[in-house]
Amino acid sequence: MSDYTAIADVSYTLIDLLRNKMEGLIDPDSIVVVSPGEIEANDNVRLSLFLFQIIENVHMKNQEMQIINPTKLKYPPLIMDLSYMLTSYTSSKIQDKTERTMEEHSILGKAVQILHDNSIITDPFLRGSLTDDGQELHISQNPLNLDDMTKIWSTFQDRPFRPSVCYLVSNVRIESTREKESKRVIDRKFDSYMKV
Repeated sequence: MSDYTAIADVSYTLIDLLRNKMEGLIDPDSIVVVSPGEIEANDNVRLSLFLFQIIENVHMKNQEMQIINPTKLKYPPLIMDLSYMLTSYTSSKIQDKTERTMEEHSILGKAVQILHDNSIITDPFLRGSLTDDGQELHISQNPLNLDDMTKIWSTFQDRPFRPSVCYLVSNVRIESTREKESKRVIDRKFDSYMKV
């Protein structure tokens, strides 16, 4: 059952997928889950995944209660959509600016390819509590216009704008802990009226 760790487990799932599929291109340890505002110039970061928005999926809000046993019902899970920003960085060892930029673009291109090829993630690739109940995550690009992207980057004090792509991960469930007693119907009463 996916519990309160589901958000962290989604981030872990995505970063693990990127690290496994990008091995050989860049050091897996250089792929991190962190805000671009926290990355320093001397950090060994080549790709960052930043969770910047969590919203409830309104289309999945009106689900029925789940039956636990004949006398107990459980409230439906919270279904969320998570918005991530994927950002590439260059190696500080490369001096030529064009070569550095081309490397950033290649890293981002490979990451985009991986997320495109794995747009639906199921077991055995899910991590943590996501593995317990047959969940599947749906990943899609979430294009932001330049104004929205600029607003996000303006929150990172003194950080230059970097190549970035935004993604939406949907169908993220957090199970409810609320339960409700349910009484069985043990008798019925019928009233019949006759018209004269």
